[in-house]
Amino acid sequence: MDPKDAAKLQRSIDVVHSMTYFVPETEEHLVAAGLRPGRMCYFAGRAAPMGAVGPGVVAATFYNFNPELVARHLPRAWTLATPEAVVAARFRSVDAALRRVLGEETATGPEIAEAAALARTASEACTPEGRALYAGHADLGWPGEPLLDLWHATSLLREHRGDAHVAALLGAGLSGLEALVTHTATGRGFTPQAAQLTRGWTEQQWAAAEDGLRERGLLDAEGGLTEEGTAQRAAVEDVTSRASTAPWEHLGTVGGTRLAAIGTALTRTIQAAGVFPAGTFSATAGRTTA
Repeated sequence: MDPKDAAKLQRSIDVVHSMTYFVPETEEHLVAAGLRPGRMCYFAGRAAPMGAVGPGVVAATFYNFNPELVARHLPRAWTLATPEAVVAARFRSVDAALRRVLGEETATGPEIAEAAALARTASEACTPEGRALYAGHADLGWPGEPLLDLWHATSLLREHRGDAHVAALLGAGLSGLEALVTHTATGRGFTPQAAQLTRGWTEQQWAAAEDGLRERGLLDAEGGLTEEGTAQRAAVEDVTSRASTAPWEHLGTVGGTRLAAIGTALTRTIQAAGVFPAGTFSATAGRTTA
């Protein structure tokens, strides 16, 4: 399979997972489980499948967050709620959010069941070697209900690709902050302002990273990618996609096309519901990979 086609298939279902980080149900249910409102819910919610890991592990696997920001919330989160309780609360929040956003008829309809089966089939070809965040999620059992099985499968596929992306960024010599700066410079995904705010980087840290990237010939004076910078980002995406084709090859062309069609329709519904705040993304809502 062409790696670019695999990347397109992944993007067609990404929003089903990424909406989790923006809907109010997530914080509502995780706070009910014992966590504090705000960033703690994000860090603990996404990391919980790996167990009661510390801030170093989370900063390493999430990659583009300021470690100082992570350390404000972990390991304290695990003194307030166990990872098992957080995982359970996260699934409850997903169920409530998807039912609200999609509507009960769609959420319990035959296309969700079909998409869940297809996405689960794709995820069967995911491998854990070198993919710590994916492996943690893969250790969780399947919920056993189509709507949640779909979300879990999209989570597995997303984290599987995300771990490969981190490896590609490391291979390209980009730190987490540098990866974030160059990603926003592509004009896709987060705006620079949203990236700084959500990832916890100061103006000074961001500016220093830009200066370093200019010295390496990757950014121009206006903060845009140079020809070399553009080529590097393209190479990173290619390496990522090549390491992430197995699930889609396993699913096959017919299954992939069908899952993409359902995923695209669900994405439109989710975006139309206003899940993603205005001004957060430059172009492609829901894409947060750096």
